[in-house]
Amino acid sequence: TWPNACRSGWTRARCQDSGVDPERERLWAELFEQLDLNKNGLIDVNELRIGLAARGLSWSSVEEQIVRAGDVNHDGQLDFEEFTEYLRSHEKRLKLMFRSLDRNNDGQLDVGEIQQSLHNLGVDVTLEQAAKILQSMDKDHSMTIDWFEWRDHFLFNPLHNMEEIAQYWKHSVMLDIGELLTVPDEFSEKEKQSGFVWRQLMAGAVAGSVSRTGTAPLDRLKVFLQVHGQSSDKGNVWRGLHAMVKEGGLTALWRGNGINVLKIAPETAIKFLAYEQIKCLMRGSKEAGTLKVQERFVAGSLAGATAQTVIYPMEVLKTRLTLRKTGQYSSVADCAKQILQKEGILAFYKGYLPNMLGIVPYAGIDLAVYETLKNAWLQRHTEGSPHPGVLVLVGCGTVSSTCGQLASYPLALIRTRMQAQASVKGAPQLSMLTLFRSIVAQEGVVGLYRGIAPNFLKVIPAVSISYVVYEHMRKVLGVGT
Repeated sequence: TWPNACRSGWTRARCQDSGVDPERERLWAELFEQLDLNKNGLIDVNELRIGLAARGLSWSSVEEQIVRAGDVNHDGQLDFEEFTEYLRSHEKRLKLMFRSLDRNNDGQLDVGEIQQSLHNLGVDVTLEQAAKILQSMDKDHSMTIDWFEWRDHFLFNPLHNMEEIAQYWKHSVMLDIGELLTVPDEFSEKEKQSGFVWRQLMAGAVAGSVSRTGTAPLDRLKVFLQVHGQSSDKGNVWRGLHAMVKEGGLTALWRGNGINVLKIAPETAIKFLAYEQIKCLMRGSKEAGTLKVQERFVAGSLAGATAQTVIYPMEVLKTRLTLRKTGQYSSVADCAKQILQKEGILAFYKGYLPNMLGIVPYAGIDLAVYETLKNAWLQRHTEGSPHPGVLVLVGCGTVSSTCGQLASYPLALIRTRMQAQASVKGAPQLSMLTLFRSIVAQEGVVGLYRGIAPNFLKVIPAVSISYVVYEHMRKVLGVGT
């Protein structure tokens, strides 16, 4: 029915000389016939999706990837020649991957080689966890994977190599819940050279912009509660919202959002560049590989501190613009001009110390919780697919970032009050320790967590918006999934 050289007159010797395995070709022909549901000699995406799902392969977008890779004539379908050529070239890639992982060249992959390959790519797993990953491919229960098991497992699998398994954890999702203090991702040299990194960061920046705009009213309310605390008209969520709308109308809920969005791009870029330079200094070479968890924490904290130092005046402007009354400032530039004239250049770094101190608990707890959740998932769910799935990735990122925010929240509150001091009429200029003692004395320990309710209320919508926009931007910018 289809052009098949080895089944239409070629001798076995000629097929072997050409690199074509006659038995393999026969199996591929049978598979093609099964997948070709309408029997027109072509397989489209829908037919491939139905056929692979029937074989227990329901990977996200794998059908589009296979058709796109094998469709030589760009008609959106695969004929038999295109289908077999795709499988043949994919097998060659899988063979090279298998050999690169088979460190002792014995023709088999053991638990240690699985563990080491993941470690080299920035994912540390125990031997027990590596064994579960191996068992998902080990059909003969020998606790090793030979070439045939490896090939059969990955032939119609979008995870073409061990690196791509690690990528789900390394470049999973970029969630923006209002802070950019998380430790940056690890990127390979190939990803940096191809422009993948900047497309990835741009997708994250756009997602963060939309997410922050969508949750701006809750963010402004949080700042009001942090600064005003128990004052009469802004002491809780509903009174605070009502007071803001009454003072400036509905649009007043978005005051300060412009500068909050504007600072995403420079902060992301500076932090990434600083992280790469710090990583090089720690390892002594750009080719030294990924960092251990502890090293990532140190490098990430230093990179975060560098980025915050550079863009910190924008943080002060954001707080002042968020708290402004109608007509107080005509623009961002007018706000900066008034601060400079009335308070001097140092006013742009008010609250800098608690902000820097807050980076350590935020980044440390965020990374530690994420690694703990990741390893817990690997330990329990690696019998089948190593793909954690969208809900797991979003859940891990949300929980870890929220825990980081919770740990550093008292320092963030003190920072905001120090930034706002000059904008509160008659307020004394208090130091960090004096302000801390004053809040605890007047409001108790709970005073250090004023505004945390709207902060938590915005987490779910912020994560949802940023994830949806991020995934859309990845497609628009051509960042692979």
